[in-house]
Amino acid sequence: MSATSKSMSPRLRFDRNAYLFVFAALRHTQQSMGRVVSKGPEDEDAHITGEELLSGIRELAIEQFGLMTLPVFSRWGVRSTEDFGRIVFELVERGEMRKTERDQLSDFVEVYRFEDVFDREYQINTSRAFRN
Repeated sequence: MSATSKSMSPRLRFDRNAYLFVFAALRHTQQSMGRVVSKGPEDEDAHITGEELLSGIRELAIEQFGLMTLPVFSRWGVRSTEDFGRIVFELVERGEMRKTERDQLSDFVEVYRFEDVFDREYQINTSRAFRN
């Protein structure tokens, strides 16, 4: 997936903030993987897979929202990794994001359970608190 320069349309299936978060997660994932930001429609160097994007979504959500991730996502109407796939493919249909022929909605299905990664397995990073 990679972004284009068009702006979001006002008629959205999920809360507007969920779409903005996907764009932020896309940039976050590209940067953390050392991928350049897309320079044009044919630029494959910036492309990331659905699974890579979901990994970036998980990292960014934990960084930004911590234990509040589940309530935030719920408020946005996002209840599963597949919902993020729906957001991505809606953005693709609107011309606001690009995909390759290899990208499919099924890439986003049941990649991880929100309750596991944002609740049960969540660990608070205390490394800063105990530095001298």
